[in-house]
Amino acid sequence: MNGEPAGPVSVDEVMRDLEDSVRRSRRTRLVARGGPSEYRDEEVYAHVERVLRRAVESRDPDVLLLPELAGDDHDWRLQTHLNFSSHRGALGGLIVWTKRRILLPLTRWLYEYSLENFKRQERVNRTLFACLEELAIENAKLTRELQNYRIAELQKVKAEGKSERGRAETEPSKSSTE
Repeated sequence: MNGEPAGPVSVDEVMRDLEDSVRRSRRTRLVARGGPSEYRDEEVYAHVERVLRRAVESRDPDVLLLPELAGDDHDWRLQTHLNFSSHRGALGGLIVWTKRRILLPLTRWLYEYSLENFKRQERVNRTLFACLEELAIENAKLTRELQNYRIAELQKVKAEGKSERGRAETEPSKSSTE
């Protein structure tokens, strides 16, 4: 602080420092509250956070594989609308009218409270679907890398074996020269 103005401040650098500080604080808090001990390792924590953040922020919840595999939306999606019906014949119309005009107004507060919870639960479900998919993608990539590594190692071992055999065939044996 010699009276000279400081150089320009990079907004990106300030944001990165702030995000790092928040990440460290969150990691410390999670470990202190009994979170996974693996989070003590900053690299592990940063990797987990990147995978989950990618799942939450960059995935379109309407374009996921798991819901496609689960089949019909009706089977797994929460139903938040009310359907009034009756299996009774002529009396059915009166029953449906009673449900709509008398019972629904009496219980609307419960429905609205539950509706918000249902919507929140559906958001959580979709986020979990996205996280599962992101982890499945990550697992597939790691499996492919491991397979490629194993293939490369096998090829290396085979190549070393061939070169050793070739050397043994070209070198005269001690017994034949004596």
